[in-house]
Amino acid sequence: MAARVQAEPFDLAAELSGFGTGAGAVVTFTGLVRDEGGRLLALEIEHYPGMTEKALQAYGTAAAERFGLDDWLVIHRHGRLAAGQPIMMVATAARHRQAAFQAAEYLMDWLKSRAPFWKREIGPDGPGAWVDARTEDEDALSRW
Repeated sequence: MAARVQAEPFDLAAELSGFGTGAGAVVTFTGLVRDEGGRLLALEIEHYPGMTEKALQAYGTAAAERFGLDDWLVIHRHGRLAAGQPIMMVATAARHRQAAFQAAEYLMDWLKSRAPFWKREIGPDGPGAWVDARTEDEDALSRW
């Protein structure tokens, strides 16, 4: 059960080696930087070290308690990430698939709307505006 924030790429297979041993279901999600139809070359992601890890740890702990997880993992990258690169991953392990799926969705919804990251789009003409919160991401929290 862990949360990490890192600049380096992660290896999904290595991260899952030994993950969820004894569980009945493991669910993973890997988010990639979208190219937005060629409009986006990269994302610049900033965070506050210490504060961000604490927030991610709190979301993971809440998911484990709510859904009875055997294990969970959240990795989120920072720095400049090119379109197509993995930006984050969530893995959940539970006795039953429904709990593992719901916990992964719960974590994704919290990460998209509340995790203390700031993202700026980098396009062909250079850095653009910082990305605003999206209404649909905020609305997704209402189901929890």
